[in-house]
Amino acid sequence: MLELRDVYFTPDGIQVLNGVNLQIDQGEIFVIMGASGAGKSTILRLINGLIRPDAGEIFVDGVLINNLTEKEMARIRRKVGMVFQSAALFDSLTVAENVGFAWRNEKLPRPELEKRVKETLEVVGLSNVEERMPAELSGGMKKRVGLARAIAMQPEALLYDEPTAGLDPMTSNTILKLIKDLNTRLNVTSVVVTHDLPGAFAIADRVALLQKGKIIFVGTVEELKNSSEQSIQDFILGNTNQEMAVKIG
Repeated sequence: MLELRDVYFTPDGIQVLNGVNLQIDQGEIFVIMGASGAGKSTILRLINGLIRPDAGEIFVDGVLINNLTEKEMARIRRKVGMVFQSAALFDSLTVAENVGFAWRNEKLPRPELEKRVKETLEVVGLSNVEERMPAELSGGMKKRVGLARAIAMQPEALLYDEPTAGLDPMTSNTILKLIKDLNTRLNVTSVVVTHDLPGAFAIADRVALLQKGKIIFVGTVEELKNSSEQSIQDFILGNTNQEMAVKIG
């Protein structure tokens, strides 16, 4: 579904990615972890075509996207929804207008647009919030609205950039459950960048560990926990004092 082959990214002479190889399979929840500044979010932006690599190849559903025009890339982005860390809502638009933005070029009759917005919000567990402004929403609600906007075009993959950042533990757990539920219900591929190790361990089918611009591990959660590599154990022990697994119902 998604693949990076020997990808390098060196903005302003700073090597962020140094020969990254990843293959993410259809339907899995794939979590990318690593220290702050390791380049995790850069991988998401490369997959979504927001930035271009200096070298290497990026494939989305078998299509090489490196040199696509913006018009061609727009078609790819219909297949790949992006959920930004800040939710990236338009502050001057209502919730309904934010979610409906995905259909702005389809000239839908107003009743049909309102129906689609309502149904999409219900998928992420929200109702009766259409007329609220982003400033009136809690952090968790903003994340859900951002997610609703991302799934509006029925993408084949969803990219999550730090989906639990800034949320309290209870809300974080709710968002993680939602990610897992949507992955199954919508039959999408989910790529999650996070610092939340317990949460990552709870939802991931596979995990990748990025260190100094290179992928040093790809495998299951159990394989990661049981790795004898000192750098991997140092990362795990240095990033959480919580239980290594959180039960997601």
